[in-house]
Amino acid sequence: MKDSAHHRARFPMGTTAITPAAQAMLEQAGLSPVALLDRHVRGDWGELEPADRARNELALLSGKRLLSSYVIPGSGTVWIITEADRSITTILLPEDY
Repeated sequence: MKDSAHHRARFPMGTTAITPAAQAMLEQAGLSPVALLDRHVRGDWGELEPADRARNELALLSGKRLLSSYVIPGSGTVWIITEADRSITTILLPEDY
């Protein structure tokens, strides 16, 4: 695989979970949760403000919670949250939070 540095996980995700509402949104949009998890674990935080991106980069070093936000065309927004202890990563809708 060429350019493997861009495909490497930047942190452990632990167990992965998805809320029923997020699952339904992704299915309706024809998107795979795995594709979004792959973006998240590589540090592609999606559509976040610069301050939130900086917070994630700091969280990688300090062991805090990580948040990605992805806009699903025609559907809304999906969040992915990896807990501070890296034991679980959840795909959810903002209203599920």
